[in-house]
Amino acid sequence: MSIQERRERERAERERLIITAARELAEAEGWEAVTIRRLAERVEYSQPVLYSHFKGKDAIMAAVAVEGFADLAAELRAARTAATDPRQALAVVSAAYTAFADRRSALYDAMFSHVVDLPFATPEAPSALHAAFGELSGAIRPHAGDDDLGLLTEVFWGGLHGLVTLMRGGRLPRADHDRRLALLISRFARA
Repeated sequence: MSIQERRERERAERERLIITAARELAEAEGWEAVTIRRLAERVEYSQPVLYSHFKGKDAIMAAVAVEGFADLAAELRAARTAATDPRQALAVVSAAYTAFADRRSALYDAMFSHVVDLPFATPEAPSALHAAFGELSGAIRPHAGDDDLGLLTEVFWGGLHGLVTLMRGGRLPRADHDRRLALLISRFARA
């Protein structure tokens, strides 16, 4: 291994360490607690080292969000491919999405609630964003008929995200979540 390859590997390992520390701190204490100073202390590097990897907290949050989309895509794919029919696929993908938002709330917030410098809904979007959207599209595809698959997926995702966000924020009672989800699925699933 050349010196250059070793340096690149070490740089990638430091970035991985910073992103992991940010995720852990955000999950434990919320995104307000994530500061460059605290991250530098956690990873045992100076603040200038962190700034050599990321322009600031927003860039770190964007990197965390990209990882979150990759994680979400994997969970949605596992749910979708385990389903036995298209209606079940839509139901289990919806349940997996909801479970992800509940289980990984700070990560979900970085992905969907906080402003991050990522190009959404464009060809330039990171592949992880396309993968997560693709898994939702895969669950919607059998129900799309003549509708535009991309737009229909956006509408379904918007409904799913809205339900999750309103429930997490206490605007909708958690007790009725499964009924709301079933209603959303029934409106999208074609017989």
